[in-house]
Amino acid sequence: MTAPAVVFAPNWLGDAVMALPAVADFCRAHPDGTVDIAARASIAPIVPLIPGIRRTVVLADRAASIAALRAGAYGEALLLTNSFNTARIARSAGIPQRYGYRNEGRGVLLTRAVVPPSRVHQVEYYQQLTNALGIERGDAIPHLTVPNDLRTHGETLLVEHGWNRTAPLVAVAPGAAFGRAKQWPMARYAATIDALARDGVRAVLVGARTDAAASREVQRLITAPLKPIDLVGTTDLPMLTAVLVQTRALVTNDSGAMHVAAALGVNVTAVFGPTNERETRPRGSGRLSVVHAETWCRPCMLRECPLTHRCMTKVAVQMVVDDVRAKL
Repeated sequence: MTAPAVVFAPNWLGDAVMALPAVADFCRAHPDGTVDIAARASIAPIVPLIPGIRRTVVLADRAASIAALRAGAYGEALLLTNSFNTARIARSAGIPQRYGYRNEGRGVLLTRAVVPPSRVHQVEYYQQLTNALGIERGDAIPHLTVPNDLRTHGETLLVEHGWNRTAPLVAVAPGAAFGRAKQWPMARYAATIDALARDGVRAVLVGARTDAAASREVQRLITAPLKPIDLVGTTDLPMLTAVLVQTRALVTNDSGAMHVAAALGVNVTAVFGPTNERETRPRGSGRLSVVHAETWCRPCMLRECPLTHRCMTKVAVQMVVDDVRAKL
């Protein structure tokens, strides 16, 4: 019997989603269906929605991670992470074949160390690794699959929060884990929700607990009588996907939610500022748009803007509203 293989998932949600085509390529190279994913606790809940994966290994502290990987008796490890630490964990767990990019001086810990590419979309970044291992490159579109029972739970949650099952829903994710420079102003989100509400569209605010302040600010600025459904901080990752598949579109910053929605086939309108859409724009089967303003200083990749934040403030509400309306 062939020893199973394990894929180390990236630690950020957006990166983990953009790595899915590479994961799919790796799974096709293991048709016996013995591919597991090792992931941090923040990423692990989404693994059951990834086609072709057998089970999840949740990574914790170094000793616990090594023990869990040893128990899996893996023959191969594909490291989609870039850190020295994950390569050391894989070797310490006794995994004989370890593949990854030659980053952070970890080449000595890998049995196949590949030189990383530069200035490519993150999907291609991950797929070039598996391709360098001799694995044929497949579809460059990430895919997540939401089972029917989970879809039903998402619909029920929305109804419990006031959805009448007929009003079109548009999800809105005003938060951004990367930093405030990535966030379109809250007043612009509120004005967008107001404009869509006049069309009879119900907004659904989504995000993590850390996005609660942004959600409160958006709600404070809304003037339309049709108030959004607020689910910020109340859904785990699987339930977030169950909610997103009920919506017609997502309005968002460059965020993990953006990539999740795109991988579900949901339409996306993404406002980009300091980050580079050529490398992290959403990929998916829905209608996907990046809205941005041309400024000399973008993409700067900074967490906080030292200037006037004009890469975001120059993005007008009407630009976003028109883009969303075209998707409804």
